[in-house]
Amino acid sequence: MRKDISPDQKYYDPEIECMPRPELEALQLERLKDMVAYAYDNTVYYKRAFDEAGVAPSDLQTLADIAKFPFCDKKTERETQHVGSFFGEMCSVPEEEVIFMATSSGSTGVPTVSPFTQEDFDLWQDTEARLFWQAGMRPNDRYVHGLNFALYVGGPDVIGAQRLGALAIWVGAVPSDRLLFVLKQYQPTVIWTSPSYAWHLGEIAKEKGFNPREDFSIHTIIVAGEAGGSIASTREAIENLWGAKVVDFYGLSDIYGACAAACEAHDGLHIVEDQILVETVDPATGEVLAPGETGELVFTTLMKKARPMIRFRTGDIGYVSTGTCECGRTLARIHVTGRKDEMFIVGAVNVFPSDVEFVVRGLEGLTGEYSIRVYEKDFTCKYEVSVERAQGSDEPYDEVAARTEAALKAHTGVRPAKVIVYDAGKLGTSSEHKASRFIDERCQ
Repeated sequence: MRKDISPDQKYYDPEIECMPRPELEALQLERLKDMVAYAYDNTVYYKRAFDEAGVAPSDLQTLADIAKFPFCDKKTERETQHVGSFFGEMCSVPEEEVIFMATSSGSTGVPTVSPFTQEDFDLWQDTEARLFWQAGMRPNDRYVHGLNFALYVGGPDVIGAQRLGALAIWVGAVPSDRLLFVLKQYQPTVIWTSPSYAWHLGEIAKEKGFNPREDFSIHTIIVAGEAGGSIASTREAIENLWGAKVVDFYGLSDIYGACAAACEAHDGLHIVEDQILVETVDPATGEVLAPGETGELVFTTLMKKARPMIRFRTGDIGYVSTGTCECGRTLARIHVTGRKDEMFIVGAVNVFPSDVEFVVRGLEGLTGEYSIRVYEKDFTCKYEVSVERAQGSDEPYDEVAARTEAALKAHTGVRPAKVIVYDAGKLGTSSEHKASRFIDERCQ
């Protein structure tokens, strides 16, 4: 149901968004105790996992006690789904109580199914409304939902925009020509897509004779699914192209379409801590790390009933800030720096694709498109980067390669084995939606 609040109000739910941390942590502990007990009593998997680990719900007396409980991950989901029932051993309700399911892309294995009860779904969309408001959406906005509706957990988030009161245009994943027609014909003010596609769409618009800054009415571009929205050079490039602000969202098919979002400070993404407990752990040992230390992000759901997620290892690498943000929100911020399965080590230096993107998107004379190839040679990890010189550029290829190589060395600390330069549009990474830029040949 739509909340009746003034468009001038800064916070959608100030009681939650600005709650003093001692009160917030007390709320989290109360909900965590209930959720751990609920998961133990209502799921085959958690009862077995807790018993095997020698822990019980009564062992949880403080937030720190969550470290006593076992992790779960994508492998856990794949091994337990469809076992004993359609949704499997991690599901805590009968199938009759599930009213919606989404699935993961399956890019790293068998797609995993995410079930929602009606209560889960309603809470989820209330959460999306809060994050949309945080991004700057208001009831007088026209919103284009440019995300895939086919089983994708981000699809239903359009309902969150409707709950906020905005006019929602359910476009979905359509060809660029069709989307440009929508932007021109209906003059929406907010759109959600991926960072790479936001850039690609703006370039296509220019090729079609449009000026993205003047011919459309977009003031906010919400992006998700890739790291670009939190990389300053990428965000600024998209903002300059469209004359609109870019706001990064973060979500997981295992939990919600969006679990965290940037604010005007662009200093990490505020996670919905009233519903998700976040930890950072050492990727190798599982040891819990202090706020500010970089490791793997681990989430525990505090209210989702259809499938509780207790200590879910996301595979995302980053760190957590718990200090009050300059926007006034007290909810912690996650800073995602990369994926555990995409990190590579060159000369004892950890490198993420986001490091390369930061450099490429910030260099003049390049289109911003890139790809990374990681391989082993003489028992040593190597990486090469392919880029495109700008449209109409006559700068010699070797000069483009040399300054790109130098910039990568300066930023990452390790020089690429090679930089390959293509003409604009010839690299082949431009995507109608989510781009694939990382080629890992280390296991071949």
